[in-house]
Amino acid sequence: MAGIAGTCPLGALLANKVSESNGNSVVHYKGLRLQHRMQMPSRQISYSSAPRCRTIKAMASPTVAAPKREKDPKKRVVITGMGLVSVFGSDIDVFYKRLLEGESGISVIDRFDASNFSVRFGGQIRDFSSEGYIDGKNDRRLDDCWRYCIVAGKRALDDANLGQQVLNTMDKTRIGVLVGSGMGGLTAFSSGVEALIQKGYKKITPFFIPYSITNMGSALLAIDTGLMGPNYSISTACATANYCFYAAANHIRRGEADIMVVGGTEAAIMPTGVGGFIACRALSQRNEDPKKASRPWDKDRDGFVMGEGSGVLIMESLESATKRGARIIAEYLGGAITCDAHHMTDPRSDGLGVSSCITKSLEDAGVSPQEVNYVNAHATSTLAGDLAEVNAIKKVFKDTSGLKMNATKSMIGHGLGAAGGLEAIATIKAITTGWLHPTINQDNLEASVTIDTVPNVKKRHEVNVGISNSFGFGGHNSVVVFAPFRP
Repeated sequence: MAGIAGTCPLGALLANKVSESNGNSVVHYKGLRLQHRMQMPSRQISYSSAPRCRTIKAMASPTVAAPKREKDPKKRVVITGMGLVSVFGSDIDVFYKRLLEGESGISVIDRFDASNFSVRFGGQIRDFSSEGYIDGKNDRRLDDCWRYCIVAGKRALDDANLGQQVLNTMDKTRIGVLVGSGMGGLTAFSSGVEALIQKGYKKITPFFIPYSITNMGSALLAIDTGLMGPNYSISTACATANYCFYAAANHIRRGEADIMVVGGTEAAIMPTGVGGFIACRALSQRNEDPKKASRPWDKDRDGFVMGEGSGVLIMESLESATKRGARIIAEYLGGAITCDAHHMTDPRSDGLGVSSCITKSLEDAGVSPQEVNYVNAHATSTLAGDLAEVNAIKKVFKDTSGLKMNATKSMIGHGLGAAGGLEAIATIKAITTGWLHPTINQDNLEASVTIDTVPNVKKRHEVNVGISNSFGFGGHNSVVVFAPFRP
C-alpha cells in the first residue's frame, strides 16, 4: 500500500482504522502490534478504534491493458490424461455420468464399527481393485491412501498414452510426479501407534514411517514408473491438489519438466480420521438421512461429509504434447495460492483471501473476469465457508447473470487432499461434454446465493473459462483455471 503519511507506531497502524485524506485507501486491521516505528512522508492521518472483524480495502488499481494468454508452446500447459479413484469407481466417464445423474455416493460407514460415533456415514469407497496396477504383496502392505494414488496415477498415464513401454522410450528425467495428501497414510500411522501402545516398540512394522509420510505417494509412483523429474508432495489440507497443480505447471513453465503427473490422494475414512473431524465439530450429523447430508448453500446444512479417493492429471507442455501427437483434453491457463491469515479452521467472513486468490489466478491465466462462466466451487456444506466463498466470488465477478456454479461435494463428499484433484476432473469434463452436473440437496437456498448453483438437475452449458476453488484449514486458498484447448 503506497502513500500512508506521517510518523506513527506500526502497532497503532495495524490496530486501528486508517483513513487517508485523499480517499485512496482504508485499512481496518487488528493484531500484530509491533512496537518499532515507520518513517513515511508527511500526510494527514486520522485514527479511530477498529471493529472486531478486520476488513481490508485495497487501493484502486490503475487501468491496465487487456490480459494476454501465454502463446509460447514451451510454457503453455495442457491436460493430456486423467485418472481417478472415487466413490463412483475408477472410470472417468462413469464417474461423470453418475455426477450428471445427481447420484449421491454417501452411505453408512461399514469399514469399521462406527456405531458409537456421533457421525456414522461418509463417501466410503467400496469394491476398489488395484489389480493390474499394484502387485499383490505390496497391495496388502500399502495404506489405502497410496493404493488410490498409484492406481489413479497409472490410469492417468495410460489415458495420456504414456504406458510403461512408451515411457521407456522417453527422457524420464523430464517427467515429474507431484501428488499431495492432506493427511498421508493415516491408517498406517494409527496402526503403528496402536502397536506401540499395546505391544511395545519392537512390534512396530518397518513400514510405519515410510507409509505414513505424505511424500510417499509421489515416491512410490515414481519408483514404479521410473520417472526421475521433480518429485515431492504438498500438504495444505483440503487445498492440497490445487497447490500441486499450480506448482507442477510452474515447473513446466520454467523448463524444469516437460510432463508432470499431478493431483491429490486421501483415505481418511477410518476411526482416527472420522473421530478427529468430529472433534473439530466440522461434520454433518444427519445420520438418519446420509444422502441428504451434503447440501452446500442450503439453509439446512450442518457441516461437511467426509469423502476419499484420488484425482490425478497429466500436465504437459504444449510443445511436448504436439511432438508426441498426444490427445489434448483441455488447457490449464493459470492458478494462484493465498492465505487468509485469520484462523486455523474458520474462513474470513469478508472473503478477502479467496477473492484475492481468484483475482491473482485470472491474472496468471491472462483471463478477464468477464471471460469466466463456470465455477466448480469448494462448497463443503459448512455454515460459514459456503457463504464466505459466495461473497468472494461476487467481489470478483460483478455480473454473475451468465455464471454457473456447482458443488461436486454434494454427491461425493469432501475428499480433503484429494478434493481438488477429483473436482479438477469434474471441471474438465464439464468443458469437454458441455454439461454441468447438479448441486444436489438444493431445497432451501440461502437468500444471498443469487448465482445459479445448477440445483438438483444437470444443465447444458458451454464453458468458456472455468475455475476450480479449493480452500484448506490454516487459511490456505487455491484457485486453478481451465479452458477448452484452442491451438
